[in-house]
Amino acid sequence: MPEYENSSVLNQVLLHPNSVVGADLTAWLATWGGQGLRSALAAPESIIDRVREAQLRGLGGSGFPTHIKWQAVANEAEGDKYLIGNGNEDEPGTFKDRMLLELSPHQVIEGALIAALATGINHVIFYINPHLQRAMTAMQQAVAQWLESSLYPEVCRVVGRTVELQVMPSSGYYVGGEETAAIASVEGSFPFPRGKPPFPAQSGVHGKPTLINNIETLANLSHLLRNGVAWFHSLGRGGNSGTKVYSLSGDVLNPGVYELPMGITLNELIFSYGGGMLVGKKLKAVFTGGPSNTILTKNDLDVSLDFDSVRQRHSSLGTGAMIVVSEGTGIVKRVAEYVRFFADASCGQCPPCKSGTYYLSMLLDKIDTGHGRRVDLDAITNLCEMLPGSGRCHLIDGAVKVVDSSLYHFKSEYEQALRQPRARVV
Repeated sequence: MPEYENSSVLNQVLLHPNSVVGADLTAWLATWGGQGLRSALAAPESIIDRVREAQLRGLGGSGFPTHIKWQAVANEAEGDKYLIGNGNEDEPGTFKDRMLLELSPHQVIEGALIAALATGINHVIFYINPHLQRAMTAMQQAVAQWLESSLYPEVCRVVGRTVELQVMPSSGYYVGGEETAAIASVEGSFPFPRGKPPFPAQSGVHGKPTLINNIETLANLSHLLRNGVAWFHSLGRGGNSGTKVYSLSGDVLNPGVYELPMGITLNELIFSYGGGMLVGKKLKAVFTGGPSNTILTKNDLDVSLDFDSVRQRHSSLGTGAMIVVSEGTGIVKRVAEYVRFFADASCGQCPPCKSGTYYLSMLLDKIDTGHGRRVDLDAITNLCEMLPGSGRCHLIDGAVKVVDSSLYHFKSEYEQALRQPRARVV
């Protein structure tokens, strides 16, 4: 994708993984690094307006407008304020943030410093899954370099306070990526999600205003401020702005991480960039945004991969993870595996979530192994109606979404599993 090389969020690091630009701050600043931060230092009062005009959205799953969170934190009274750069990334099929952290940590840190300038934040915490050891090491080394740089004291001067930079391991639990759970983890507690309100912008870490942004969101900021709003708009398609980093996996010839225009079609991602299906395989379905979302089928290949277009297909872009499955793959079996992941990941704080994911997993396993009955399928349907919204976080909702979507598109496979029971093992 040469036409996007110079505008890439990944800055050609994925194209040239041995480049010192990814690891060395001097090399980063000698190329295009630092220019966005210098622009922010020159006019910190205009940063949020530029982010709003660029229509940058949160790229960790929700697609929530970035400037709204920022403005809420900026509006809070002066004092300690926190930024959590959320790199907990633990969902199957999602691996974009670890690539950004490992291969180009300086653009992530620069983005966080821009956010600090815009909102008056003086505590920046990069909250990273401890299983991603390379990412942890890369960020620790990069932060040490920034603390010795000439730009760092300039940021502190404009903010009016010392801006602390810290790399902190997350709990390593899937639920620890939920924003209120991340706050609890940073405070040293078990990452139990909390009820809202109050929202983190008003009361987050130690009761202080807190901004939580995904790693990919932060990675965009240096380039946005360096090149301008019009440039950022020009990268997207169909009225969308910027790029999206997609994690492509499953039954494709070229799985990997692809940064492409926001709004590229599913067909282009799979067949132009992913090289198409494995030899002899035909597309059956795509789990979008990781397994906590819904399913697209071969009838949806024309969909634009942006938050709004995918939502119109009753699905979700989520993190941009696309898990491709081919004909011959049992949907019931795959969904049972994913729901088992959610059952294991439930923190147990909300009984409807803990028991609901457990029973969904048990019932799916029964049907997948040929031991299910009609009453089991009816129970799954009832649970999908009863459980959404019953937990403090979205874990139970994600588990229900993938089950409900699979029933919508592939109920015949559930029916077939009921008609063809397997011999019970005594």
